[in-house]
Amino acid sequence: MLQTQELIWTWLLLGTAVCIQVTVVPSQVDVDVGESKFFSCQVTGGEAKDIFWFSPSGEKISANQQEISIVRNDEVSSTLSIYNVDIDDAGIYKCVVTTEGEGEMEATVNVQIYQKMVFRNAPSPQEFTEGEDAVVVCDVVSVQTPSVMWKHKGRDVVLKKDVRFVVLANNYLQIRGIKKTDEGMYRCEGRIQARGEIAFKDIQVVVNVAPSVRARQTTVNATANLGEAAVLACDADGFPDPEISWTKDGEMIEDDSDKYKFTEDGSEMTIFNIDKSDEGDYTCIAENKAGEQEASILLKVYAKPKITYVENKTAMELEEQITLTCEASGDPTPSITWRMATRNISSDEKTLDGRIVVSSHARVSSLTLNDIQYTDAGEYLCIGSNTIGQDSQAMYLEVQYAPKLQGPVAVYTWEGNAVNITCEVFAYPSAVVSWFRDGQALPSSNYSNIKIYSTPSASFLEVVPDSENDFGNYNCTAVNRIGQESSEFILVPADTPSSPSILKLEPYSSSAKMEFDEPDATGGVPILKYRAEWKVLGEGEWSSRMYDAKEASIENAITIVGLKPETVYAVRLSAINGKGLGEYSPVSEFKTEPVQGEPSAPKLDGQIGEDGKSIRINLIKQDDGGSPIRHYLYTYRAKNALEWSPETRVPSVSNHFTLKSLAWNAEYEVSVIAENLQGKSKPARFTFKTLFEPTAIPAGPSSGSGLGTGAIVGILIIVFVILLVVVDVTCYFLNKCGLLMCIAVNLCGKSGPGAKGKDIEEGKAAFSKDESKEPIVEVRTEEERTPNHDGGNQTEPNETTPLTEPEKAPVEENSKPEDTEAKTTAPEVKTIPNNATQTNENESKA
Repeated sequence: MLQTQELIWTWLLLGTAVCIQVTVVPSQVDVDVGESKFFSCQVTGGEAKDIFWFSPSGEKISANQQEISIVRNDEVSSTLSIYNVDIDDAGIYKCVVTTEGEGEMEATVNVQIYQKMVFRNAPSPQEFTEGEDAVVVCDVVSVQTPSVMWKHKGRDVVLKKDVRFVVLANNYLQIRGIKKTDEGMYRCEGRIQARGEIAFKDIQVVVNVAPSVRARQTTVNATANLGEAAVLACDADGFPDPEISWTKDGEMIEDDSDKYKFTEDGSEMTIFNIDKSDEGDYTCIAENKAGEQEASILLKVYAKPKITYVENKTAMELEEQITLTCEASGDPTPSITWRMATRNISSDEKTLDGRIVVSSHARVSSLTLNDIQYTDAGEYLCIGSNTIGQDSQAMYLEVQYAPKLQGPVAVYTWEGNAVNITCEVFAYPSAVVSWFRDGQALPSSNYSNIKIYSTPSASFLEVVPDSENDFGNYNCTAVNRIGQESSEFILVPADTPSSPSILKLEPYSSSAKMEFDEPDATGGVPILKYRAEWKVLGEGEWSSRMYDAKEASIENAITIVGLKPETVYAVRLSAINGKGLGEYSPVSEFKTEPVQGEPSAPKLDGQIGEDGKSIRINLIKQDDGGSPIRHYLYTYRAKNALEWSPETRVPSVSNHFTLKSLAWNAEYEVSVIAENLQGKSKPARFTFKTLFEPTAIPAGPSSGSGLGTGAIVGILIIVFVILLVVVDVTCYFLNKCGLLMCIAVNLCGKSGPGAKGKDIEEGKAAFSKDESKEPIVEVRTEEERTPNHDGGNQTEPNETTPLTEPEKAPVEENSKPEDTEAKTTAPEVKTIPNNATQTNENESKA
């Protein structure tokens, strides 16, 4: 029975042992280096007591190692994990299972490990210097040795015909004499035939180019001591961009904001406040990874000329010689020239007459004047010049000389007409001028009609002849400490002009143009006007018209207007000077033309108004075509405008019209047409330009409490009336005159108090005279009574200044022949005390 039970248990154990199985999943695997894998050992058909793992070397693997982990999942399984597989981890791993019967069962897994290609040493970019033999490095690592090929721009470099490209035994790429054009991306490609594996690495090949540098200017010129700056510049090429530095005489120049300044790339260096010590050799150094190169620049510092010595001199006229000296410094040595008022004289030169000689030595030049003349006086300019610039400085030569007199010897006037005898005086030092008549100094009590006044350069003797005795010789004598000079002047009686000559008459229907020759003799004084007279042939009365001599002398022609068509006229012409009306020319005859039809265009002139943007256009009537002018039509436009203004009518009796409110500083064009019954004339054109707009100062804002303009005017009127009353009362009581005095005498029939004393005082005043003060007589005819108060345009008086109006008044147009005698116009006399030299601009009169 016992044996039977043991047999049964044995069969049970055997059956159980046969049914238990051990498997590892997976049983075989290929793992790439660096990957991680896990394997599961599973027991089927029973429970396992222990599950162990053994490495390919046969060692039991303990749990919880760094790269290998074993985990017992449950009673029938265990997991082996391998992290970051390496080549050394390859082999057969075994899983051993023990059961209750102390039997062991096992299963294995074959772990095969391979390595993908790895680029261990293939940096990018790889840099080389142009011209060297470059070797592009690329190390490909794998379990099996890979084959390596190189590609550039998609092509195998071996297939290139360029023998400079060679793949070395270590699979590196060699490029002999590498060029900048070889630069680019190169592909290192590895292949393993057994696995069909391809790996590649793109490597950037950079070719560095050594710098090349060149100076923009190898020599730079600068000028010292003028606060100038010099710029030294060089241009550098290379790859990578080179860094630029500067040295002077081998010493590095640092960036100094006061003396040196560099541009951002260093290619330009500015040297401030150049002086002589900055001169020298400068080096521009360009440097990069591929090397360095330098260029030299010479800074040459020059000195602009400077005049260091001049001296003013004084000489006497007719002195043998005098020398002016000038010294100049500069680098290079300056040449010295002299400039006078009329010419330039260079070194080692002399004038043709030999009076002026210039000689130079080193930095000194001298100008020698021989036989000194008074015209040598003045400014002498010494000019030092070199290639850098020039400097100049003036010196002055004063020449002392005896007086020299000038002026018109013969002066014309007539009795009663004031005239100036001008004695121009040139002297240094200034001379004292005296006038004499028959050995007697002027003015004197015997010559009360003679006055003297002076300017710095002339003395004027004003004479108002009373009789023939006042005509004759007058002596002007000037004296200074060098000597004296006298000159005789003759006062000659003026006469009326001789007759002009009528050369040609050109008649039209209602006018005639007369061409003439001026009189042979003017009578000693200028002609002021011409008088034309005409009448219908056979009739008794002459019509006349005056013509300004200046206007008539432009073409030596005048135009007579207002004539009848197809009529024979007699005409004569005379000239008028300050003395009076001259002789008439012989009578000439002409016949006007028949009615022509349209009138001639008027002549135009104009004057800009005081406001600067208005103008008065004067209409000068021409031939009316035998039919009276009905009116004038004018239009205008801005110079560049397309459209004209609407036509405006001007009556025929008007001799002008005014354009207002024009634009500032604008050019305008005016067109005027004359119209009669027969038609219109051709247009007359006139152009003008308005003034610039003045700068206006805007008025400040008025205060709300300020007085209005009317209130201010009213207050001023009241104050003025009060002042008049006060003055009138004062005059009544003190001088017995004024409005109050007049009322008292006329209404009351009384003389004011003290009237008798007043009469006595007036009588005394009438006979009082200060014999020590001689008056100056200022003469002006009727047309010249307005004195010249424009100091800016005043001219010095001369002997013809007062001769501005004929002694006889001109005969008005259409006057009778017996009215041709001109009326004598009484001159205006202004008396000025002669106790000092007359220099006031408003008091200097001719």
